[in-house]
Amino acid sequence: MTSSVNPFGQVLVALVTPFTADGEVDWPAVEKHMDDVISAGADGIVVTGTTGETSTLTDPEKIRLVEVGKDVSAGRAAVITGGGSNETAHAIELYKASEKAGADGIMIVTPYYNKPTQAGILTHFRLVADATELPVIVYDIPGRTGVEVKYETIVRLANHPNILAVKDAKGDFAEVSRVLNETDLMYFSGDDSNALPHMAIGATGLIGVTGNIAAAPYRTMVDAVNRGDLASATAAHKALEPLVRATMTHIPATVAVKYILHGLGRIGSPRVRLPLVGPEDWEAAKIEDELALVSGIEGVDFRNFRPDRNAAAGGALPRVHGTTR
Repeated sequence: MTSSVNPFGQVLVALVTPFTADGEVDWPAVEKHMDDVISAGADGIVVTGTTGETSTLTDPEKIRLVEVGKDVSAGRAAVITGGGSNETAHAIELYKASEKAGADGIMIVTPYYNKPTQAGILTHFRLVADATELPVIVYDIPGRTGVEVKYETIVRLANHPNILAVKDAKGDFAEVSRVLNETDLMYFSGDDSNALPHMAIGATGLIGVTGNIAAAPYRTMVDAVNRGDLASATAAHKALEPLVRATMTHIPATVAVKYILHGLGRIGSPRVRLPLVGPEDWEAAKIEDELALVSGIEGVDFRNFRPDRNAAAGGALPRVHGTTR
């Protein structure tokens, strides 16, 4: 799928939402982080997704993140709004508001906690996609939602004119190949460690977490795949491996990314909102051990890494709670 028919981009970063030490959104830090990621090579940013702590953001915060993203990107990158809701009516309301705020696309997550049947999942995606003119990415992440989007459901969703893509965090490569063969859907890797393997079998790109820290190597990887240079793409994949392990393995990725970004001096606080909490000492030690193996990654110098376990400890209770049901 070429970029001329792809409204989302290829290197998409699932952005963290920087908070102050008391758990409020740090809007200047949000703007700076968005600009850093886009300047490093991301051609799409996903706000209010899992990594952005969507489940503890208020609806007004979610809409403002879209507005800020549009201002910061200034046409340099697509702004995709993620998250949604496990209540179909609430999801429709949020995505309509996101479209009005200027979003370039929406990413709809499978309804979580309810554990609907495939018929319920199909209806949820269709009704939300009907409610907007924006292009849609279906987000399949059964590890968080408790239910997968079955192949048969994906094929039926592919017939909807607004549903153009799938973000795959399931890791079933046989299913990816089957969907790519039998539909026109674009596929985005939703697992950082599988970005290159997914693209090797035809995926469009990735929606990644580690790109918050290092977007440039993913740009290098995708550009290499586009020109058929497997050696350069593989070299970028190998260089990223210990950073991906540090970010994605030991604790929730949002917590790890904020801990690392703060240690690099790129955000003012590593704070997350409860029930997420910062890493315990043994978890932080594991992250730091993995980071010691990172070298030669464009745009990141871990010689300047100064972790602060005290600043990251605990979690915050914001003044206004979220509205997620």
